[in-house]
Amino acid sequence: MGAIPHAYPAGPVSASVARVSRHSVSSSIDTHLDWNYDDRVGSTFRTLYERGVRAQWSADDVDWSVPVPYGAPLPDDSAFAMSAFRASPLAARGRPMWDAFRWELQVWMVSQFLHGEQAAMVVAGRLVGSLPDLDSKLCAASQAIDEARHLDVFSRYLREKVGDSYPVSPPLRELLDDVLLESRWDVTALGMQIMVEAVAMAAFRLAESTFHDDLIKDLTRRVGRDEARHVSFGVLSLEGLYQQLTTAERAEREGLVLDAAELIRRRFLLVDIWERLDVDPRVGAEFAATDPLMVRYRQAVFSRVCRALRQVDLLTDRVVGGLIGLDLLPTTGR
Repeated sequence: MGAIPHAYPAGPVSASVARVSRHSVSSSIDTHLDWNYDDRVGSTFRTLYERGVRAQWSADDVDWSVPVPYGAPLPDDSAFAMSAFRASPLAARGRPMWDAFRWELQVWMVSQFLHGEQAAMVVAGRLVGSLPDLDSKLCAASQAIDEARHLDVFSRYLREKVGDSYPVSPPLRELLDDVLLESRWDVTALGMQIMVEAVAMAAFRLAESTFHDDLIKDLTRRVGRDEARHVSFGVLSLEGLYQQLTTAERAEREGLVLDAAELIRRRFLLVDIWERLDVDPRVGAEFAATDPLMVRYRQAVFSRVCRALRQVDLLTDRVVGGLIGLDLLPTTGR
């Protein structure tokens, strides 16, 4: 691949969006039906479900006329961010390369949101069948509709407003495979609702300061409100469950959390972006692993995961130690 120009053109760089081949995962899951239709108005799950129904929105509610100046020069970052640029492997290629990196990071993140939303839609549909009670099934069904809408708007943004995208990053694909291969509903919910969804929700909330056009900021605000309900649904589903498990069962879930955390961290080493910008992936990944700005960002997006893990009693000493070792939790925080 040739060197990336020092500045992108003002419009989309490509008319074709990167194609991602189909991907299949085989698994065996139990399905449960609940014949109890007693009125349970006021139950926590029912309240969450009704809140989701009232909050429904459509892609047609979005103002798609908002321009996206993809590739245009950007204002200076914060002094902290500019210090990161000067220490980065991009510095020798001049200040415009920082703008190129910032646009690439946005497109990469939205692409990974898109892939994650499709997986979340599939997982929510699976949870409709595997969750044991009717009210939680209603929440999962509502989430599946939300995820379909998220997939729709992110796909449209990349296709119509940017004209470019990234395939699913290998660490995210591995994490999604682990979630989809799982037959136990609680592990599926733990992987998707607590780990993947909470990271996405935190990233959406940081979009105001990390993304560069008003349209994607509007989309992430809308999607972020939905994702907050999804994380709450995951917490409600798992609350109190892990206190009932054996020591071995609980230790297995701790291990699954740490495996997922390692994949999330590896994903944010941004190898896909370094390759596109003709930076040695090993050099770029080392920079992303150690630069204070990059470390702080990962800790910020992971803070919501830690909160959810605490709520389901899985932020144990073993998990805390593992997260600190991965630089996903400050040494002073828990």
